[in-house]
Amino acid sequence: MKAGIFSIGLDTYWDQFDGLLDNLNGYHAEIRDRIAGMGVDMVDAGMVDNVGKAAAAADLFKKEDVEIIFLFISTYALSSTVLPVVQKVKVPVVMLNLQPVAQLDYAKFNAIGDRGVMTGVWLEHCQSCSVPELACVFNRAGIDYHIVTGYLQEEESWTEIREWVDAARVAAGMRTNRVGILGHYYCGMLDVYTDITQQASVFGSHFEIVEMCELYSLRNKVSGDEVAEKMIEFHERFDVSAECEEAELERAAKTSVALDKLIAKHDLGSMAYYYEGSGEYENIVTSVIAGNTLLTGRNIPVAGECEIKNAMAMKIMDLFGAGGSFSEFYLSDYVDDVVYLGHDGPAHMAIAEGRVGLVPLSVYHGKPGKGLSIQMTVKHGPVTILSVVQRGDGSVCLQVAEGESVPGPILQIGNTNSRYKFSIGAKQFMNDWSTGGPAHHCAIGVGHIGDKLEKLVALLGIEVNRVC
Repeated sequence: MKAGIFSIGLDTYWDQFDGLLDNLNGYHAEIRDRIAGMGVDMVDAGMVDNVGKAAAAADLFKKEDVEIIFLFISTYALSSTVLPVVQKVKVPVVMLNLQPVAQLDYAKFNAIGDRGVMTGVWLEHCQSCSVPELACVFNRAGIDYHIVTGYLQEEESWTEIREWVDAARVAAGMRTNRVGILGHYYCGMLDVYTDITQQASVFGSHFEIVEMCELYSLRNKVSGDEVAEKMIEFHERFDVSAECEEAELERAAKTSVALDKLIAKHDLGSMAYYYEGSGEYENIVTSVIAGNTLLTGRNIPVAGECEIKNAMAMKIMDLFGAGGSFSEFYLSDYVDDVVYLGHDGPAHMAIAEGRVGLVPLSVYHGKPGKGLSIQMTVKHGPVTILSVVQRGDGSVCLQVAEGESVPGPILQIGNTNSRYKFSIGAKQFMNDWSTGGPAHHCAIGVGHIGDKLEKLVALLGIEVNRVC
């Protein structure tokens, strides 16, 4: 990801106050290098202190196609040197209102005695002066901007900057994400039906319709050696139950190889799938869970029941490095005040508590056939739950909740499932989550990343409903 950075100041000051520009450029370099250390390709336009330099900075950022701009307010500067930059580039701007120190040493400052020198020192700490001016102009011009206020050595400020970097990286990742749609919706699940045009409009993702017959053709060409290699991977990545029949493992391995080829052929970064058919098509669709779990663990999240919105939510969580496991509500425990979530579909192996089990099921509840499934619990500790919500007016928003994955008995039914505790309690959580309007699926990731998700929606220009 490329990010632009420039500082602003007033060129009139430089001849008036010796050393001021050098000190401000030093702070600029410190900020640039620290953001670069977050894995960002920094495009540096340096100190913009007049309108001519503003035009040059705009051209540079436009040419380099930056994702986001960090604007360091190094001292007072005219808004006329800023507006031309952000107007032309048209990407989100994060204003860094960062003082060199948390508190000026007033006694030392006043002891300087020379008012000219004192004014130069003050201007070195005068970052806040331009913030209202810039905000006023941005508001009137309709510019998307955000503010980080603090001081250079404050970790709270740097945490916030990192969250903006992560959010911008995820926004870029979603825009380049190619989403496969394999099969069709689970008939009658009205909540999962999705306006993919609206999804593409919000996230910039491409949607690729892929056919079961193509997967069938790829599967028919899978060699015995490829199946054997995939079987080895199954045993390496899964805790394979002794109950699994060799024929079932081979059937799932063959389908997994074909899924890998399908993903590679279409360069997919995520996928939603479901199908009901007979003969060979049923043979395929009842043997996809193991392969789709491996794909999800390789950062290609796959959502069952053709829940496209949830494939998007899973991809967002995965891009944040939080996982993103396919889930739905299972039951509530009003004694322990926890809610169970899980699913019989693909899980995210990277966020498992212990090894992921591969077990046989004699029936897929609500679906045709039988085959292998995943038994997994999400790591105990902080979690975030995310849904991409399509509202009645067609608009898209994110719904977010933070909670804890807690130890306790889980359902040994060959599905992923975990126990979750929320600060507002199980009853209130169920009511508040449901009335927010999400589909019944959601993506679960590890860690509390609600603040990052709020920054993502700010970059995308949509809303967030934060339940807890």
